[in-house]
Amino acid sequence: MEKSFDLRAHGITVKDVCRNLGPSSLYEEAIRHEPGTSISDTGCLIAYSGEKTGRSPKDKRVVRDASSEKDVWWGPVNFPLDEMTFSINRERAIDYLNTRPRIYCVDAFAGWEASTRLKVRVICARPYHALFMHNMLIRPTVEELETFGEPDFVIYNAGGFPANRYTTGMTSRTSVDLSLDSREVVLLGTEYAGEMKKAVFTYMNYLLPTRNILSMHCSATCDRQTGRSSVLFGLSGTGKTTLSADPKRALIGDDEHGWSDEGVFNIEGGCYAKAVYLTRESEPEIFDALRFGAVLENVVYDKSFHHVDFNDTSITQNTRGAYPIEHMRNAKIPCVATHPSDVIFLTCDAFGVFPPVSRLTREQAMYYFISGYTAKVAGTEMGVSEPEATFSPCFGGPFLVLHPSRYAKLLAEKISKHDSAVWLVNTGWSGGAYGTGSRMPLRFTRAIVDGIHSGELRNAPIVRDQILGLDVVTQCPGVPAEMLQPRLSWRDAWAYEETARKVASLFRKNFEKYADQVDASVTASGPQG
Repeated sequence: MEKSFDLRAHGITVKDVCRNLGPSSLYEEAIRHEPGTSISDTGCLIAYSGEKTGRSPKDKRVVRDASSEKDVWWGPVNFPLDEMTFSINRERAIDYLNTRPRIYCVDAFAGWEASTRLKVRVICARPYHALFMHNMLIRPTVEELETFGEPDFVIYNAGGFPANRYTTGMTSRTSVDLSLDSREVVLLGTEYAGEMKKAVFTYMNYLLPTRNILSMHCSATCDRQTGRSSVLFGLSGTGKTTLSADPKRALIGDDEHGWSDEGVFNIEGGCYAKAVYLTRESEPEIFDALRFGAVLENVVYDKSFHHVDFNDTSITQNTRGAYPIEHMRNAKIPCVATHPSDVIFLTCDAFGVFPPVSRLTREQAMYYFISGYTAKVAGTEMGVSEPEATFSPCFGGPFLVLHPSRYAKLLAEKISKHDSAVWLVNTGWSGGAYGTGSRMPLRFTRAIVDGIHSGELRNAPIVRDQILGLDVVTQCPGVPAEMLQPRLSWRDAWAYEETARKVASLFRKNFEKYADQVDASVTASGPQG
């Protein structure tokens, strides 16, 4: 939209600054100036992120300063960085950006709720990065851009230039540095676009709770008639994005939200969906959203017709597509809705002991939210695979800034105030663990989610699982009753009990690190078998 924009206040002296170019212009810039960039047969910009094809959580650092030191959850998620080192890395990034022939600036918003939205500025050297953030942030109108003013948050993306490993605190050539005081992020040594998206979310995870707003790593939909929303939490592979692409409901967003006194709002202006093994038959809404204006990352395509092979993972398993939320036919614009009637925790339990659906008490909601559980299948060198438990607090551990209990307490307050039902839904294995049982069919999971949204499951009969302590729903329209109780669906009752007790012990061990920050009733609500 604008060229020769002045960024001298940020130390950028490059004369050719392209501000808020539209997709067509960014396509032109990428094709001309980024070797290897291409266009798919459906109109997506195909781009490559280089060596890093995913996030680098071990290289994320937060500046330890007086204003926020007491609030930050220091440790393996938030490594401390001193202010001088941040200044050195910031200067290194600016020096690199000033060597580029042209710079791209994206000014846009984070948060659809007008009273709390954040003005974000992204300064980068690649058109691919600019288009990515054009899609992922909320795009301003012409009038809003003219009066944008000074940003609330700035990202310096110098990912094409490495960090200096001899600088104090650097452990590799990659560094993702966040200063809460100056409200800035510096990226060095990684060109993976997802780092920018998650940098914004990380800052919102710090900012929103100070305003009594729960920041959530979840998808959200709403009823088309009542406007009442539902939020779905879940780690990668649990079905969070797939289940939110529900043609029967309106889409609020697929990944990042806030829950305020007004209701639920999307933080982003776009979606960032996994593209591996994508087909129109399996996920038609997402497949059709990958058209002109979207970015496809690190995919393989044939050079003659530019047809993308979503089954080819020779570059990475983490192939992705980023597109404006308007590309989804069921998107609700603006992306806001009233308070959730239901909060759904998704887990893909490869141990096969969690029931397909159970209802949680307030204390259990806090426990399972802090736990953030799923279990994946891990392969071994000998070809033997067995489940591997994964715990990520609040279903978004790498992006938390405050202690997980802070978010859990906010969640408990809001579900109590707004009478939100909380559910644990297992999209993983049934009738046995991986290798013995089978994966829960998607049609049954959809039937369960439909039953939650219709209200039918609120009054459904339940039975208490004595090992996991869960209230298991035993009847759901469209789902065979024998599948709803793992104890009954396993052929070997002894093997079920042994596996369930093993999983229960994994939960207890994991929760030890959080128990001193929550009431004893929360700790006692978890698996005790």
